[in-house]
Amino acid sequence: MPAIDVRALDRRFGPIHAVRGISFAVRHGEVLGFLGPNGAGKSTTMKMIAGFLEPSAGTVMVNGRDVQEEPLKVKASIGYLPEGAPCYGEMTVARFLDFIAEIRGIDGAARRERIDRVVRQIHLEGVLHQTIETLSKGFKRRVGVAQAILHDPDVLIMDEPTDGLDPNQKHEVRSLIHEMAREKAIVISTHILEEVDAVCTRAIIIAAGRLLFDGTPAELRSKSPAGDIDEAFRLLTTESRGQS
Repeated sequence: MPAIDVRALDRRFGPIHAVRGISFAVRHGEVLGFLGPNGAGKSTTMKMIAGFLEPSAGTVMVNGRDVQEEPLKVKASIGYLPEGAPCYGEMTVARFLDFIAEIRGIDGAARRERIDRVVRQIHLEGVLHQTIETLSKGFKRRVGVAQAILHDPDVLIMDEPTDGLDPNQKHEVRSLIHEMAREKAIVISTHILEEVDAVCTRAIIIAAGRLLFDGTPAELRSKSPAGDIDEAFRLLTTESRGQS
C-alpha cells in the first residue's frame, strides 16, 4: 500500500486552475522531489496532501486513510514543513518546540526526549533561548524542520526544506533526509535541481498544474541530450509552455 496515493487531484481558485487532475503515489523508503517553475502548483498540491487545503476534485490517501474523511488521523501521521518560517515569532525556540510537542500529545519523559533529539539532529542548541523572530532565515528554517519531525511521523511533506541555509546546513539537512528515508515516505519541493541528485530517489515535474514527468533522476537526465538535469528541466517546462 502506498504511503501517499494522489488520484486525479484538482484545485481551482475561481478562474485560476492551479492543479489539473494529477495522480501519483509515494511509498515508504522513497524521497520524491517535487519540481516545477514558480506558480506550477507545487505548494498547492502539498497543502492538499497535508490536509491544509481542500481539493476541488480528486482524492488523497495517506496510509490508506482519506485526507478529507479522516483529517485528524492523517495529520497525526504527517510532518509538514510549509513555505516561510514558523509562526509565533515571540516564542523562544525551546518554548515553540515544547508547544508543538504538547499539540502533538507528547507528554512526560517522551516529550523531553523527543525535543532533545531533534535539537541535536538540527543543531539548535545555540539558539534554544532566542525568540524565533530574532533568528536568521536559515535558523528559522531549521526550527521549521524540527517541528515537522518532532513527533517522528512516517510521512514527511517539506516545502523547500533547505531554503535559506548555508552550504554546511544544506548538507546536514540532506543527510538527515537520507537517514529518515529508510523508514519514511518523504516529499520535498525544491527549486535547487542539484537536490534531486543529492537526496531524491524519484522526481516529479509539474507546470501550469499538469504532471509533465515522473521518474528517477537518471531518467530525468536522459531527457537532455547532454545528460544535464537543469537542461532536462528547462526542455520539459519550455515544451509545456509551448503546448499550453
